[in-house]
Amino acid sequence: MKYFTLSIFLIICFTKNATSQENLSYDHLAIIVKDVDVSADFYENILGLKEIYCPLDLTIRRWFSMGGPIQLHLIEEEKLDIPRHKSSHFALKTTNFDGLLKTLKDKEIQYSTWDGKKGEFTIRPDGVRQIYIQDPDENWIEINERKM
Repeated sequence: MKYFTLSIFLIICFTKNATSQENLSYDHLAIIVKDVDVSADFYENILGLKEIYCPLDLTIRRWFSMGGPIQLHLIEEEKLDIPRHKSSHFALKTTNFDGLLKTLKDKEIQYSTWDGKKGEFTIRPDGVRQIYIQDPDENWIEINERKM
């Protein structure tokens, strides 16, 4: 979990300092999964992420586009016993929040509010709706409604 938390910290630092003299910008998020094929199916067929070329061993790694140059890397580890806390999550946004909720219901994927109310969404103070789901390995994912 400390590595996932470190990743989130680095995302924040690099995003805020993208104009630093090193010209750093966000590249990818890597998460550990028990079964890369099961997780790849979830990210592709539930969340609709597009799988992209991975030059490494596909039996234990799969890569997905998260829009633009940002990627999600799935890395299989047999001995995965990491406690998951909702504070350690990554967030996605959608312009079709209602369609996403329907897809999740149709595919029997549970979603909840931050405080755990199942089948409900939160409306943030800025008017954006959001939910939380977990992937097959219990990694937390926040999904927000993208306001145009």
